[in-house]
Amino acid sequence: MTREVTGTHEKVSFEENQSILLYLNQESESYDTHWHAAGELVMPIENSYTVHVADRIYELGEGDVFFIPPGELHKLISRPTGRRLIFMFDISLISTMKDFSAMTPILSQPILISREHYGEIHDFSVDLMNRIISEYQNPSAPLRQSMIYSYLLQFFVSVGRLHIRSEMLFPDVRSTKQMEYFDKMNTVVSYINNNYTEDITLEKMASMAGFSKFHFTRLFKQFTDTSFYSYLNQRRVKAAESLLLIPNVSITDVALQSGFSSISTFNRVFRAAKDCTPSEYKAYYQHQGKRIQM
Repeated sequence: MTREVTGTHEKVSFEENQSILLYLNQESESYDTHWHAAGELVMPIENSYTVHVADRIYELGEGDVFFIPPGELHKLISRPTGRRLIFMFDISLISTMKDFSAMTPILSQPILISREHYGEIHDFSVDLMNRIISEYQNPSAPLRQSMIYSYLLQFFVSVGRLHIRSEMLFPDVRSTKQMEYFDKMNTVVSYINNNYTEDITLEKMASMAGFSKFHFTRLFKQFTDTSFYSYLNQRRVKAAESLLLIPNVSITDVALQSGFSSISTFNRVFRAAKDCTPSEYKAYYQHQGKRIQM
């Protein structure tokens, strides 16, 4: 597979009129730190595989399924021999579904589906991956892409339901209160996703959920695996990515329309997330004439 990488950004070359790309990787070379707008699923078939995402290292064994969120900086390290499945897809086709917003916190972080930690859905996940392979390798099949997305949706739903009904979200909360806390935190996350341009504060969101600031901070971290302000900044950076691709919108306007109160804060947060300045990002994509979907 030919890769087109500029800086740390990889442009995923989907098939014509498609939004999926699957290949069986057998190369011994590793892939340096990069990011792309596509979601990615990796499954080692022979030998292990190492994935670095941000400051965490994940060791994938044979048959593990690993999800890398869109826009996440990551590095892939292979063994001298081995095979692994790499599947990339446009997640926006399913993320716009109404009740899919509950999955936003879960899918904003990498997920390693191993037998040890996800035994309840591990075999089902591997079976879905094999179904995706079989469908992908039959390009003449009618509604091929739709069928593959139906398998993807089943994968994400199984992960989401496991998180929601288990006590892994809020380990200190009684089982009878789990869904109540889930609903409250999901309301907060949905509000952030839809109102990130507003002056959203920790105090305001804690009040909305009906918790003290201290309690809310802990629950939000358990729910999203990141801090409140980190999540808010991630959402604003996602919005800025699309706005930066509009030729006549200035960097200052992008910052304000994304919810940042100052250009200096915008530059700092964006650079930390994308390893480039907003100006560099805008210049590159205007030159390429390409768009990234949120």
